[in-house]
Amino acid sequence: MTAGNWPADSRLQARTDGAEIRGVPPDRWRDTVSFLLQHGYTFCGLHVTSPAGVVELRAAFIRDGAFHMITCQPDPQQAPTLIDLVPAAAWDEREAADLSGLVFSDHRTRPLITHPEQLERWTTSVRGHDTHQVAVGPIHAGIIESGHFRFHVVGERILHLDLRLFYKQRGLERAAVGKPLEQALAVAQRACAACAVTNSVAYAHACEQALGLIPSSELSRTRTALLELERLYNHLNDIGAACAGIGFSPGNMIFATLKERAQRVNRMLTGHRFLFDTVQVTRSDLEISEHSALAARRELRDIRDAAERAWHEVLFHGSVQNRFDGVGAITAADATALGAVGPAARACGLAHDTRSATPRLTYPDFQVAAPADPSGDVRARVEMRALELPTTFELLDSLLARAIRPAECTPGHEPIATGMAAVESPRGRTFCTVERDGTTVTRLRLRTSSYANWPAVALAATDNLLPEFPLINKSFELCYACCDR
Repeated sequence: MTAGNWPADSRLQARTDGAEIRGVPPDRWRDTVSFLLQHGYTFCGLHVTSPAGVVELRAAFIRDGAFHMITCQPDPQQAPTLIDLVPAAAWDEREAADLSGLVFSDHRTRPLITHPEQLERWTTSVRGHDTHQVAVGPIHAGIIESGHFRFHVVGERILHLDLRLFYKQRGLERAAVGKPLEQALAVAQRACAACAVTNSVAYAHACEQALGLIPSSELSRTRTALLELERLYNHLNDIGAACAGIGFSPGNMIFATLKERAQRVNRMLTGHRFLFDTVQVTRSDLEISEHSALAARRELRDIRDAAERAWHEVLFHGSVQNRFDGVGAITAADATALGAVGPAARACGLAHDTRSATPRLTYPDFQVAAPADPSGDVRARVEMRALELPTTFELLDSLLARAIRPAECTPGHEPIATGMAAVESPRGRTFCTVERDGTTVTRLRLRTSSYANWPAVALAATDNLLPEFPLINKSFELCYACCDR
């Protein structure tokens, strides 16, 4: 895209290695977003930053693995909204309003990360004959993060669901500010244990893009293997969790066992079941001998055989399919509007997977898995995990065909102040922005796949029975902690 193709008054700030950052006047903010959308760009995230004490809006978009970020300095009382153009930006704008005090024009921004006591300030008004509310959480019966679900129902039929997350204000993004790039990696990693590798790789890629570095082929191979090991145990867990959601104990127990075996492979290869501290910025210190790699491949082949047999039992079990079919469905149009990502989006027929266009990782000839019936319901979401497992097993068998050695990045382009990265987690695209001053972090924004998908959970619950919600929720299997940043 050349400067002449952009709307008038846009200012080019930097362009390098698939990243372009442009400043636009506030009155051209919406026109520029419309332009990007018309040219095939997908919304990645929006956040506020305060360089020199001035609040600045930043919105990022992606197409074919290349990023475009636009920035503006809005009137704090009339910031231009995007939610009619990009409904997926609703949470981002609500968070920006809570953090900076911005007032977005033309709509009422309900609080997101602040928790007012008055129900009318954060819930949707639902009126009608026999309507009532059912409150679940934030304290739950199991060992789980805090999350409040406010159901508006008639009888047992869900009319609407308001979510309230963001209970634990851990301040991770703020904690990263002022830290050296390498040290702040630990902050990004701990946003979520189940996606520790994804968050770490996304952060490392964003830092390396800002520093003008590209991963060597060996470094790319190492990180890809770690990402697929993380995807493997998560997908096995998620299938088992869906079985647990309908009380199908055989499926739950078998897949829980396979998930345990996969995590023992992680521990054997890296010393940690959740693969913590396996990613570094600009390099990799991980070393896996040929003997260990061979042992892992043997175990993974056994896990694959067992997973295929177990999935066959789930797939053809009548009572399981009766509970999965038609429950919690969302359409492709709704998934697109809400910015759903990962298996949840692919289950609706949206054939997008960040792995198909990620030059910093090793995914040769990657093909996006597609369900035979993209119905967007619980069955389709669970089936997506099973469809993606063979690709993960094949990738790991290839990536671990030889020893893994320490590796480093190589120079690639001129350094820039802001780096961006997108990595496909087990739940979909996670997007990371790192702003720096030299080797110090000045702003970290981590928009995880769970953050992107939670609004889709609320929509999927609509017009279903209240007792079906635990199953719908488990079919997404999102992380609460990703919102507790």
